[in-house]
Amino acid sequence: MSLPLEGLLVVSVEQAVAAPHCTCHLADAGARVIKVERPEGDFAREYDHIVHGESAHFVWLNRGKQSVVLDLGKADDKALLEAMLGKADVFVQNLKPGALAKLGFAVSRLRKDYPRLICCSISGYGESGPYAQRKAYDLLIQAESGLASVTGGPEAPARVGVSVVDIAAGLNAYEAILEALIKRGRTGEGTEISVSMFDAMAEWMTVPLLNQEAGNPFKRIGLAHPTIAPYGVFKTRDGADILISIQNDREWRVLADKVLGEASLGTDPRFATNPQRFANRPLTDGKVAAVFAQYDVEPLIEKLAAADIAFARVNDPALLLKHPHLRRITVDAPTGPVSMSAPAPQRVEEPRRYGAVPALGEHTEMIRKEFGPLTVVLAKAGTQ
Repeated sequence: MSLPLEGLLVVSVEQAVAAPHCTCHLADAGARVIKVERPEGDFAREYDHIVHGESAHFVWLNRGKQSVVLDLGKADDKALLEAMLGKADVFVQNLKPGALAKLGFAVSRLRKDYPRLICCSISGYGESGPYAQRKAYDLLIQAESGLASVTGGPEAPARVGVSVVDIAAGLNAYEAILEALIKRGRTGEGTEISVSMFDAMAEWMTVPLLNQEAGNPFKRIGLAHPTIAPYGVFKTRDGADILISIQNDREWRVLADKVLGEASLGTDPRFATNPQRFANRPLTDGKVAAVFAQYDVEPLIEKLAAADIAFARVNDPALLLKHPHLRRITVDAPTGPVSMSAPAPQRVEEPRRYGAVPALGEHTEMIRKEFGPLTVVLAKAGTQ
């Protein structure tokens, strides 16, 4: 069975996380993705060596791609990139704004020379504006966008524990490229797309922004809810953390009766409605905490599930490894197979096969031969 993007060529001058995340999804969908790397390689290859010698970030983000090493300071390598772009459907890049133009590959020029080409640039703050030339990494944008200010406990802002900015920007780029491919199918025209990491997070910050403008600034309260009670973490007798979420007064009455064993709390004027529970939050939480502390985690989970209370165990990666809903895939890598979390979409009628993670420059010679004749012509043209 053919995949949705089979037959499409994607060329990506990429490094780190955001752009590779985008092109990884394009590769999963069947596109041929040629990853252009500098001679020393994508620096994410050297973030760590914890996956039997491979970088965890790199194996996660680069399956199914072909790696070609180019020195874009050299005329022949520039000509090879030009040759690839001449046949490409999509071009993705996340160099510093302006860097591509200095190399002779301004997007405005590419769009003129290759009208069907979809060009997508991923940057920290966009292609223009006062911060366009700033270096921008995930944690920096978490801080600059205000995300860190609404994350963590009351004592201090905190980093979201995964590269959420890069992931969001990569997914924004992926969906924009898919839209552009649909449009091109109707019009025959490519397009220019710009995705900034800051914009990705600013959109995610819409609710805190609207609250700020309404005079109701967000407060950091850790794993709890700013306006609903009980909605937070409570510890079991054997030290596990259980997060419960009571969304309405009916659910509170069920919790009081079926779990807390004190049905009268459901109608007690101090707790009967959420505004009352929230006003008496220390007392509300104290009632829940006292009962939870009498149970070990497994019996408590069974009790909560039987009562249909919304809850979750606060897992760490060690517990996630054992989670019954964790799906995994295995992909080949230069030093051996790697098992990792599976992509979220499941397609019953279209099971996916995932390509290998490439070694640095693994496909350079093959790609030089494939695009070679055009490369020579363009190289000669550039010297005239």
